[in-house]
This record gives sequence, structure tokens and C-alpha cells, in this order.
Amino acid sequence: MTLMHAVLLGATAVIAVNFCASAASAANPFTAPSPLPLHAPQFDKVKDTDYGPAFDEGMKEHLVEIEKIANNPAPPTFDNTIVAMEKSGRMLDRVSQTFFNVVQANTNDTLDKVQTAVAPKLAAHQDAIYLNPKLFWRVKTAYDSRDKLKSDPESQQLLKIYYMQFVHAGANLSDSDKAKLRDLNKEEATLSTLFQQKLLAAAKAGALVVDKKADLAGLSDQELAAAADAAKARKMPGEYVIPLQNTTQQPLLVSLANRDVRQKLFEHSWTRAEKGDANDTRDIIARLAQDRAQKAKLLGYPNYAAYVLYDQMAKMPEAVEKFIGQLVGPTRAKAADEAKQIQAMIDKSGKHFDLKPWDWEMYSEKVRKAKYALDQDQLKPYFELNKVLKDGVFYAANRLYGITFNERHDLPVYQPDVRVFDVFDKDDSQLGLMYFDYFKRDNKQGGAWMSNFVQQSKLLGTKPVIYNVANFTKPAPGQPALLSFDDVTTMFHEFGHALHGLFANQKYQTLSGTSVARDFVEFPSQFNEHWALYPEVLKHYAVNYKTGQTIPQALVDKIKKSQTWNQGYQLGELLAASELDMQWHKLTADVPKQDVDKFEAQALKRTRTDFPNVPTRYRSSYFLHIWSNGYAAGYYAYQWTVMLDDDAYAWFEQNGGLTRANGQRFRDLILSKGHTEDYGVMFRRFYGKDPDIGPMLKHRGLVPEKPGTTG
Repeated sequence: MTLMHAVLLGATAVIAVNFCASAASAANPFTAPSPLPLHAPQFDKVKDTDYGPAFDEGMKEHLVEIEKIANNPAPPTFDNTIVAMEKSGRMLDRVSQTFFNVVQANTNDTLDKVQTAVAPKLAAHQDAIYLNPKLFWRVKTAYDSRDKLKSDPESQQLLKIYYMQFVHAGANLSDSDKAKLRDLNKEEATLSTLFQQKLLAAAKAGALVVDKKADLAGLSDQELAAAADAAKARKMPGEYVIPLQNTTQQPLLVSLANRDVRQKLFEHSWTRAEKGDANDTRDIIARLAQDRAQKAKLLGYPNYAAYVLYDQMAKMPEAVEKFIGQLVGPTRAKAADEAKQIQAMIDKSGKHFDLKPWDWEMYSEKVRKAKYALDQDQLKPYFELNKVLKDGVFYAANRLYGITFNERHDLPVYQPDVRVFDVFDKDDSQLGLMYFDYFKRDNKQGGAWMSNFVQQSKLLGTKPVIYNVANFTKPAPGQPALLSFDDVTTMFHEFGHALHGLFANQKYQTLSGTSVARDFVEFPSQFNEHWALYPEVLKHYAVNYKTGQTIPQALVDKIKKSQTWNQGYQLGELLAASELDMQWHKLTADVPKQDVDKFEAQALKRTRTDFPNVPTRYRSSYFLHIWSNGYAAGYYAYQWTVMLDDDAYAWFEQNGGLTRANGQRFRDLILSKGHTEDYGVMFRRFYGKDPDIGPMLKHRGLVPEKPGTTG
């Protein structure tokens, strides 16, 4: 297990229970590499009770390997120290990469207990490595001799990254400060996992239960059937259940005709983790913020945001604040204009009430229909999931990069809805494996994500085994899975991450694929979204599932013309969330424990992201990204990388669009590079200059206050 992975796993980690390490015997499916193709997980053999012993044995093996490296009597070299660490921890890597997807995508009480037990152990395990003085001496000695190394640039980069990670993790601290850091890391791991588990329970409990079908007027037959099925799954026959998505706004708010029901659904979402019950997350958040501020101070940083951003493309909180600040004014003006048009639509309806957040999506859609004659219900028949995947997502990847896909049914999966595909490169050699898990379940975390079961590494002889996870509504039996255009965009987005992982071409796993900065990792995924509306791609997959008719050009034109509508709202909720994240993580160690609701309101007001009737995309109390998913002080990255991806797409438009030559250039200069060089250098080599905020403002239909560049 590489140290990069130890960092990531430590971020998801929690409280200790002793597993019997001896149980991790040869019978444990994680003891040896999986015999399946590309070492795909043996889900047919893995039992929930295998994970705990495998973690214990994996950590034990890893520490034995680390101690051997640290106590090597030979003088430190790149090979006997850095490469040796890169090869270590294989069993821990196997169990970690499998477990953390399953616990997020398909958890149960047993897995929750394993996560709770193993999290603080992983945090302590990470500290045992990074705070080992003998090991750090060897790393530092190798690093100090780097100018004498006759090694390739990737090896030089790996040495630099290892040294920086050790220093960043506290290797230079005194023994007493190391003890303090260990305690903080353990508590953070415990609290982060507790937050994740409470939030999942809060979201489940927060679902809206409706007993009268008439109260759900406006929903389609499919949506009603899904709500009825959700109620049956909870043993509530005859009722209807609307489960909560992870965001503040809920998809069905656009359709529900009953305003009281809309308000109830919104409020269920808004207060899901603030009920004052066992699932209330606010105390955990306040404690996490304090722990992170203390950790930053201990490590010599003014705040946690500065600590996190040291190796990001933005480098420092001031650059992030400057970037967000350039967007707040135009976004505020755009959202205010949209609100006026929406209020006029409400008044026109004869109902005469003041616009509230739970009205926005419904009446925004009415404005869209009136202004652009675009009805989202007109679109869904053209976006059938399987067609979008094979004739859209895969087709675009083939046209750009020459890769092909073949579904297989012989590999075990962790849940029956999961699908598996072989991925072949342009020369027909196997590039990797892809798993897709698209449908929402009560035991699945909200949102969408990508990660690896196996990472690419020439040193280890491994190829990528990757998964995409989403939360689309599962259709009733026998019905097609019809998507909104937002869902379609999500599929292209997550597959952009997958391409970043599939095209990894590194010797070292630590530098491979998506092992890059948060404000760079979303660049390939958001760039890939552009192909969803590219004419050649769109007409290849957007086919009416009933009639077989390709989406009419008139409807395509409406989609494109409507793209800038509601951008004030959409960007506003994201900027508010980004500032919430930054303000929490700019707290200093001397600040007392915060009242979460009061802090949130003040932070939004202070940064002018308290946009009227545009609630933050995530409130502090259900902001999974920053409290448990590793995006602390990094949520801005989604918008920072929009700037990068809009720049890149502008380059494609100026150079012939969707061509193999352009795709190959993007693959060569961005997608295949991993973390082998500085992100600014990498981006400039592709784009020809520093990031430019202009294409982003143009793409969103915003007028810049002061045109310029950022980055």
C-alpha cells in the first residue's frame, strides 16, 4: 500500500475494536492477489466478516515491511527506501480499495461496524509510518542526495512527493508534538466516520412519506411507481416515499404541484441532520473544525485550508478566495435577474406568493418552457440509460481515444445491479476493467463518484480496475431507466474520471491516474461532460426509446439555448458551498467551538454568497464532501476545474473538435500524466498559457466584472 493511499484511507477512517488477526488466514480472499482477470475483487468469496481480519493482517504485514526498510543497515538509496515502500502493503491495499467502495455503495450494519472499528487503526497505522524517525531519516537522506541521482523524471517526482508527504504529516515534529498529532488524527478519523454514518441514517430517516396519491400531483407514472416501490421496500404498502438526495434541492421539487408538499420536502432536506436526535451531526462538525485547526497550528500553518492547499494547483487560500470573488458579483446579478423572471411567472399563474427556495426549481422550469419551449419531460424518452452508456459515453470515448468496450457477465459483483465491461485500447490490448453501479439504494451514500479496485502501476504489474457509482432512480420492473439531462451529464462526468484512471501510464502507483490534486482531478471529468451535447455524439445516443426517432434538431437547439438559464442559481449554490468549506477551514486554533447554524449564516453573509432564495448546495450539517470524503478546503476545486475544462474545450473547438488527433493529444498531455509533473506546467503545455476565466464566464452566460486570468 503506497503512502499516498494511506493518506486517502486515513481521511475516511474511525474507533477501535480488536479483530482476530489470526482469522486472516489463507482462507481470507484478501491474503493473496485475486486470481480473477486484472485482480478484480472476488465478490463471490468475500464475506462481510472477512474485512476486519484482513485489515488487521494487512496493517501487521505492512508494518513489518516498513520496519525492515527503516532498519536496513545499508545506506539509504532511492531503491532500498522509496521503491521498497512503494512495493509494500499489498494486502492492505487490496482490502482497502475493495472495502471503501462497498461500504459507501452497499453498506449494512456489519460493514458499518467494521468501518467504525478500523478507522482509528488506519489513522494510527498512517502515523506509525509517517512519524517513524528512522524511516524519515532514510527518506530525507535520499531526498538530500537527489541531485546525485541519475534517475528519470518520474522517479525524481516520486522522491519529492514522498519527502513532502512525510514533512506534511509531521515527521519534523518533536516527540511530544507527534503524540499530540497522533491523538488529533485518531479523533478526526473517528469523528469523520461517525459523521458519515449519522448522515446516512439522517438521510434515510428524512425521506418524505406521503399517504395520499393526490398530494403527489405533477409526478409522472414512473416517479409515482418509484415512490410506491420505495414505500414497499420500507414495509409501508399503500404509501409513497420520496428518499432524499445528498443535495439541498431535491429532483422532484421541479414537478410537485402541491406547494405545501414542496415545502415539506425541502425542509426535510434542509434539516435532515439537525433534528436534535441521535443523527444530528452539528456537534461532530464543530469538533472536527477545532481538531483540524489545532492540527494545522501544530504543523506550522495558520489554518487548515493553508495546510491542505500546499500541494494543490491553487497553492494558497488567498488564490481560492480571489477566484471565487471574481465569480460572486456576476453570479449574484444573474441569480437576481432569474429570480425576477421566476417571480413574474409565479404572479402570472395567479397564485400570488413570494418566491421561496422550494418554489425555485418548479417555476424556473416553467420559465425555461416559456422562454425556450423546453420541457424536461420531453427529453427523458431520448435518454435511456443503456443507450446513453453504450452509444453516448462509450461512443465519444471511442471517437476521441479509439478505445472499445465489451460487457462481461462472468465476474462477480457486490450487488446485482452492477455491470462489468472489458476496456480495450486502440491496439486491441486490454486497457482495464470498468464496473458501473448506477441506481439509488437506501444503503448507498448520495452523489456520484469514481475510484479504483486496482490501480495501474508498471512497477507492480497492475492494470486499472475502475468503478463509477451514481444515484439514479431505479425504474419499476419492466420499465426503461429514463434519465434527466443532468443524469446524462453525470454519466459523462464520472466516466471522465474513469478515463483519467484507465489511461494511467505510470511506473509508480503513488503518481498514477487520478492520484492528483483536488483542484486538478475534476478537470478531466468536467471536460468530458462537454461531449454529452456535441452534435455527433448526442445524435448517436439520444434516440426515443418508444419510436426509435433521433432527437430532433429543434429540441437540441432548445437544450443549447437554455444552457445559460438558471446558471445564476446553479453557480450560486456551488459558490455558497465552496465558501462554507473555506470559512470552516480558515478558522484558527484560538477560536472557540462554533455554533454551527450561526457560523454558517455569518460565513455566507460575510462572503456575499448568501444569494436570496439560492440555498447552499450543501449545508454544513450534511456536507459529506468536506467532513468525510476528503474534500476539506477543496470543494472550490469543482469550479476551479470548470475554468480548466472550459479552457480545454475552447481549445478543442478552435482545433477541429472531436477528432482522434485531438483526443490523443489530450490523452498524451493530460489524461496519461498522473502526478508526474507540476499541474501548472502540464496545463500550460496543453493550453498554451495560464488558465483563463473568460471561457468559463462565457459558457455560463455570465458577464465578468473584470475580465482577466486566474491561476
